[in-house]
Amino acid sequence: MIRYVLVVIGWIAVALGVMGVFLPLLPTTPFLLLASACFMRGSPKLNQWLHQHPQLGPILVNWHQHGAVTSVVKRRGMIMIVLSFTFSIFMVPLWWHKAMLLTGMMVLLFCFNRLPVVELRPDSTSVAEPDENP
Repeated sequence: MIRYVLVVIGWIAVALGVMGVFLPLLPTTPFLLLASACFMRGSPKLNQWLHQHPQLGPILVNWHQHGAVTSVVKRRGMIMIVLSFTFSIFMVPLWWHKAMLLTGMMVLLFCFNRLPVVELRPDSTSVAEPDENP
């Protein structure tokens, strides 16, 4: 019974992680890590599938090995944060909502920008490097 519950929680975490790719306030990596942990205990086959997934797997592997994201993931995340918050700022009518969204965007960009970056080398090894932006 516990295995089934873990698999269901894992699938919910995968769904939330995928939604997090498009929604800036919903983090992708923590949900994928939760899904991996649930699948590890509930279904090793699903855990293997998740780690070998072409889009989701590299995020997990980089985070497990280096505690970092690639510069491509970081750049896409920053772009999506700015686009979605900008859209929201234009859509809300009240000025204080706009101010709260702008403040939230700045805080999120600051925190997101502090994530360490790992660059993949052509020889398939990866080395964690500090981000160029202090």
